[in-house]
Amino acid sequence: MQRATEKLYKIFKLEAEFGYANKAVVGGIQKLIDTWVSEARADGLSEDKIQGVIAILNRYASRDVQDRVKSLRQIGDILDIAGIKNLPEPEIVQKADEKVVSRNKMKQADEISAPKPQQNRGAVRRKTDEPAPIPAAALPQGLSADITAVRGIGQKQSQLLEKLGLHTIEDMIYYFPRRYDDYSELKLIKDLSYGEEVTILAWVKNLTSFTTRNKGRKIIQAVVSDDTGSIQLMWFNQEYHLRYLRKNMFLSISGKVEQYMGRLVMYHPDYEQVDQEQLNTKRIVPVYALTAQLSQRWLRRSMYNVITHWAPRMPEFLTEYILEDADLMHLPTALQEIHFPESLSTLKNARYRLAFNEIFLLQLGMLQQKLEWSNQDSQRFEASDEWLLDQIKQLPYKLTNAQIHVLSQMRQDLASGHPMNRLLQGDVGSGKTVVAALALSVVIKSGSQTAFMAPTSILAEQHYSSLKQLLASGENPVLEDGQVRLLIGDTPQKERQEILVGLADGTIKLLIGTHALIEDPVKFNDLQMVIVDEQHRFGVAQRAALREKGENVHLLVMTATPIPRSLALTIYGDLDVSVMDEMPEGRQPVKTHIVYPTERERVYSLIRSQVEGGYQAFVIYPLVEQGDNDENKAAVEEQIRLQEEIFPDLKIGLLHGRLRPDEKEDVMRKFRDKEYDILVSTSVVEVGVDIPNATVMVVESANRFGLAQLHQFRGRVGRGSEQSYCLLIPETNEEAENERLQAMESTNDGFVLAEYDLSQRGPGEFLGTRQSGYTELRLANITNIHLIEKAQHYARQVLENDPGLTAQEHQLMKEAMEHFWPSDEGDLS
Repeated sequence: MQRATEKLYKIFKLEAEFGYANKAVVGGIQKLIDTWVSEARADGLSEDKIQGVIAILNRYASRDVQDRVKSLRQIGDILDIAGIKNLPEPEIVQKADEKVVSRNKMKQADEISAPKPQQNRGAVRRKTDEPAPIPAAALPQGLSADITAVRGIGQKQSQLLEKLGLHTIEDMIYYFPRRYDDYSELKLIKDLSYGEEVTILAWVKNLTSFTTRNKGRKIIQAVVSDDTGSIQLMWFNQEYHLRYLRKNMFLSISGKVEQYMGRLVMYHPDYEQVDQEQLNTKRIVPVYALTAQLSQRWLRRSMYNVITHWAPRMPEFLTEYILEDADLMHLPTALQEIHFPESLSTLKNARYRLAFNEIFLLQLGMLQQKLEWSNQDSQRFEASDEWLLDQIKQLPYKLTNAQIHVLSQMRQDLASGHPMNRLLQGDVGSGKTVVAALALSVVIKSGSQTAFMAPTSILAEQHYSSLKQLLASGENPVLEDGQVRLLIGDTPQKERQEILVGLADGTIKLLIGTHALIEDPVKFNDLQMVIVDEQHRFGVAQRAALREKGENVHLLVMTATPIPRSLALTIYGDLDVSVMDEMPEGRQPVKTHIVYPTERERVYSLIRSQVEGGYQAFVIYPLVEQGDNDENKAAVEEQIRLQEEIFPDLKIGLLHGRLRPDEKEDVMRKFRDKEYDILVSTSVVEVGVDIPNATVMVVESANRFGLAQLHQFRGRVGRGSEQSYCLLIPETNEEAENERLQAMESTNDGFVLAEYDLSQRGPGEFLGTRQSGYTELRLANITNIHLIEKAQHYARQVLENDPGLTAQEHQLMKEAMEHFWPSDEGDLS
């Protein structure tokens, strides 16, 4: 007896002793498949026998005891093993088996009715760098099996398929075609026209082959006819067609009609005998991404074997109400149609259903996390209208309507008894810091502590200066001078110790700083609110560490990068989003112009006139992807050239990525303090630096930058009341027609530009460290606002009725969501 068959005999004999209760193998008999298949092939068992055994083992767990005995005996017949053919009847074990089934049913009932343990605070679902998890639900046993379990896929083919990321049967089901060829319309040969892609039915009149003289190419030539006419088929260096084709064979043939010496011809067409399942012709044909040594025909056949067997077995995780109300195709049908569509209409419906799956499960996970966080208890902080109005009156300027609206939203959050979890997005210069200061004041006046984290020391110093002015000065300051402190990397040790003591005893009410705030020695007495500025510059772990310094603290994250609505609903779906899209009074829009490379003298004249007027200017150079050496050298050379040849009487600073952090800080301080008239820089000045005296922004090689970056550069000027200018110089005159540059010239509205950038370049521009592991969705378009809103609508409905997804009708949905969202510790905010 061979090794593989002997193994089965021993296991089946043990299974009989257990009363056919599926106990002979840990996890069930079906767990045998992965290891047994490779042993069977090594023993030389035929593929038909192997597939027969696999099919029986896959169904074993779902059968009753009597059928299980018959199943194993069938395997005995297939393998011709007398010991298995004669397995004993389960007479004396029938009752025991019924007890097993009964216990399983009781266990399932207990699991459904038992209360679910509350998730730990801060436990969230996090995206990974892998492709989007497959939104399957209650996956049938066998889907996780290696692809070698599929008929026709051996070790060699499996290694090739692994290069495409296909390791299991489940991977193959969700490996969607990259495009489709429509060969569904049959034509007669007499009606064929040059250039069209068609399918014809014809018989082979003759078949020949010959070798060309000049290049020695082997040409296989077939003439086919359908009685209305004839056409020639040709293949180059593909002699295997001679083994498949025979005279008088009746074929379905698909391909593009070409011309050769005035006659119609098809080069390298697909064909099949008419009595075969026509996967490659006479239909809408799927075209899959390939790797070397894999043919489209072979992969298509393998996919067909998988889809026809497994797609009908995929359970539907959406409820009948959602399917009917949203007019969605059932999942098994959608999986069949996306691979082998009956029509363009059914293909469209299938793609829509599977895209809906991705957005729905994305929304379900986000909204459930948001719900879990909002159900936590936190300290309430309230402020009377009179008190708040008194604070607003002390401001040196009038609040915009957008600022007042956002302040109202944050007041409601702070008074709700649940932790604030809000994203504040506002265009550059829209006044986010003032609104944040007023929210901080509501918490501070109650005696609690707050923290404000910025990505760089100079930004932290900038916020320290402005928040101190707003909260610790005037007639009725919220803070005394020593109650607001700054903690950065350069803070002297003695001062650092004073801060640690003040935090621990509660005398410090507002701590502003960089990532130094999250270091272990920093311990708060009563931290109740955290603000994170330029949140995309911080990683998940950093924000979580700061939040953990308190207990269910209120969190506000801010960004100066306008976020398109579709991304706000998906990537930031777990946060409440506030938008400030209105500029404070007195701000003048920055005048933006595209300047041809040959017109630099005009740019230099503007810079000189502005500097003579007491103002300052930026000149930006791009970074190159393969490293900044070349471009930094260019920036250095340009700084020297500008200093020696163009502006010898002015002071020009230099800032780039090769400088140490302390050197960068030093350059920016000198520029802020007006020791430099002009700053030559790379993109390191993109975010947050506030130089109110700067009125000119020149961007060299502007065509190399994305809209989001260009808009951030422009935001570095125009911070005061004076007219400011942004001059975009492309590399060539032709690049002046660049659509991004023209969009910059046409509007100052960051939200308009953000939508444009999203449509042109995808979501990458908007994904900071928070989303660096955000997955690429397989089908859903993250800019499809209609689909996103529709999926969110049904996800909200489900969670409003069943927040924990504990109802029986939502069990498959819950499994699908957990399969889509790997659970992890951390914080998505």
